[in-house]
Amino acid sequence: MLLRQLEYLSALARERHFARAAAACHVSQPALSAAIRRLESDLGVQIVRRERRFGGFTPEGERVVVWAHRMLADQDAMRQDLDRMAGGLTGKLRIGAIPTALTAAPLLTAPFSDQHGRVRISIESLSSREIVRKLAEYELDVGMTYVDGEGLGGSVRTVPLYRERYLLLTPEDSPLAERSSAPWDDVATLPLCLLSPVMENRRILDRAFAAVGVAVEPMLEADAVSVLYAHVATHRWSTIIAHAWLHLFGVPDGMRIVPMVAPAQSHRIGLVLPDRVPEPMLARAVLDVAAQVDLRAELDELLRRHVRSRS
Repeated sequence: MLLRQLEYLSALARERHFARAAAACHVSQPALSAAIRRLESDLGVQIVRRERRFGGFTPEGERVVVWAHRMLADQDAMRQDLDRMAGGLTGKLRIGAIPTALTAAPLLTAPFSDQHGRVRISIESLSSREIVRKLAEYELDVGMTYVDGEGLGGSVRTVPLYRERYLLLTPEDSPLAERSSAPWDDVATLPLCLLSPVMENRRILDRAFAAVGVAVEPMLEADAVSVLYAHVATHRWSTIIAHAWLHLFGVPDGMRIVPMVAPAQSHRIGLVLPDRVPEPMLARAVLDVAAQVDLRAELDELLRRHVRSRS
């Protein structure tokens, strides 16, 4: 069995299309198909359901794909370890982050790049559930997500980074703009735009509203933080932001931030990585950087500056 055959199979699992998988591997489609047929012959099982188009994997094929991901990840880990011994890490660090944590990612990736300049970084916006799945399938090295919310499974390690603080972002002529804090039931009466219910951040907010006996019906829903900011900047809507968003977006002109009355339970953003031995070198390097950077203190100071500026 050649590692190249496993790479072709991994590409097919990712692309779900023979031609796109071949293009991703820089080979012809007949060459990719022939390699996978040889792999089937070597293993003595059918891996791919062959129809007019890619028909998915057989049950045996699904297991082979899992092992292919694992073996390719071990190959990458070996190379990273040898590169480190030879003078520095190389390769690609693959990070999956929930949208609400993306704005804080540069606080880690910038110092990481300073220390490991030969490593390329790929950041993908994903849901918390997608992060867990991709970590399990060796498609990510580390995730940034909620570490005390939905179940993360038993095969990951978590490293808390900071605890989210929630703020009302509202037009300066809003009835709540001059308040020292914003109660959840009063905020529910405003014309709101919020993230969509498929995102954990929105589910957290819905639970906070429910805890004070109200249900919120936003006038607008979106799947990206940037879309929320683009709409509140029109001064037609208000929204609830996590304080980490201030790192990138700040407070638009004509808007005010008001700290929300703390919900019964706050939530922590942290790093999630596979609990594997030996520990992947890139994941270890991210943990080392996280230990050097106090994200909580940096974000809390950012919040204090913005709160002082509104006084």
